[in-house]
Amino acid sequence: MFAQTAFRKRCTSWLLATGLFLMLSSCAEPPSALERIKEEGVLRVITRNSPSTYFQDRNGEAGFEYELVKRFASHLGVELQIETADNIEEIFTRLNRPGGPALAAAGLVASDGRKDLVRFTQPYLDVTTQVVYRKGQRRPTQPEDLVGKRILVLKGSSQAEKLRALQTELPDLRYEESDAVEVVDLLRMVDEGQVDLTLVESNELALNQVYFTNARAAFDLGEQNSLAWILGKDEDDSVLQAANQFLALARENGTLQRLRERYYGHVDVLGYVGAYAFAQHLQQRLPRYEKVFRETAKTHGLDWRLLAAIGYQESHWQPDATSKTGVRGLMMLTLNTAKAMGVTNRLDPTQSIQGGGKYIAQIHANLPESIKEPDRTWFALAAYNVGGGHLEDARKLAEGEGLDPNKWLDVKQMLPRLAQKQWYSKTRYGYARGGEPVHFVANIRRYYDILTWVTQPQMEGQQLVHSDIHIPGINSTDLGEVLPPL
Repeated sequence: MFAQTAFRKRCTSWLLATGLFLMLSSCAEPPSALERIKEEGVLRVITRNSPSTYFQDRNGEAGFEYELVKRFASHLGVELQIETADNIEEIFTRLNRPGGPALAAAGLVASDGRKDLVRFTQPYLDVTTQVVYRKGQRRPTQPEDLVGKRILVLKGSSQAEKLRALQTELPDLRYEESDAVEVVDLLRMVDEGQVDLTLVESNELALNQVYFTNARAAFDLGEQNSLAWILGKDEDDSVLQAANQFLALARENGTLQRLRERYYGHVDVLGYVGAYAFAQHLQQRLPRYEKVFRETAKTHGLDWRLLAAIGYQESHWQPDATSKTGVRGLMMLTLNTAKAMGVTNRLDPTQSIQGGGKYIAQIHANLPESIKEPDRTWFALAAYNVGGGHLEDARKLAEGEGLDPNKWLDVKQMLPRLAQKQWYSKTRYGYARGGEPVHFVANIRRYYDILTWVTQPQMEGQQLVHSDIHIPGINSTDLGEVLPPL
């Protein structure tokens, strides 16, 4: 009897304790947004596919926003998962959708008109809205000069907000918004005269100015703006606080400054240098590396002059050259490529030339068999510059247009389209500065032409005189007819 009573008491106590535990558990706080991210091990971020935010080049994934938010994910100890939006309005919609991305790192201005829709982190980059016009046209100098002009801006952008506000003062002001374009498209349209004016932020104009030389800044519209990351309205503040702490740390430890310098501190000008400068470099620099170019070319079955031409285009035969994206050495090898080619010191000119020769030979060998010489050489050079994935995208665009995907003359028409949203949005690898490989290949063909001429045995009695050096350009004969295959 006593044993049964004691047992019942123990059971009652256990039931009460279990009930109390369950009640307390049901009252416990659900995990915060930041805790859920850490539990899942993934930070989902939405962005735009553009040169100032996120894109893929021969180095892999790149872009100011991408590199900054990747460091944030690493700071949290989680993996980064990038999602891209087709337009600005989609970013806000997906941020506020249940189960949507944690934040947007999309190079957007923290404007007053957006603060009712989303939350902003502390700013990380100061920019200014600039009115852009075409060189040769009358330069607008004040808001009143915008009246009567054909103006196009991104739909849902802070620039559109500014124009709407300006309409209260200038009722005759007219403009159009489009979600079918990106900033590079707007600048191209001004450059080509398709529209009179556009509005973009100063960082985006600086990044793309070299590619659209007719597009110029007319004047700054309004006060200085700030770029910030964006979060939806519904979540708690845990991710916002973590992002602000990270951005403050990035400012203190110099991360922001290094990224600003890398993406906006240089003007990356491609093009053919003057004949006189090239003649000087032929005499002063090439002799130091000619033996290595010849030996490496022989090892991989290359024409040494083609390999030397690549080296000149990449670094002007300077072994300590470093690009703004961190590519280094005489042959400008990425860190991953250098490792794959067995290069332990990219600044060692011998290793760099050997790695570059092995890499271009590998690219050439891996191209589809349907691509024959001389086009195969040009395709290999383009892939060396922009990456095989983007080159394949351009080949598919060419095929879709009824052109020959195995002919360089056809495919090089398609490569610049990879910088236009209406085209790159249909491709696998997305945005690329498709005009660069076109110039890259053309320049190398020019350098090869010169090197071929100056290394041929001279006619009897003919001397190569520095002050009267002959630097032939590409004539009407296609170099493809005379360039030996790799």
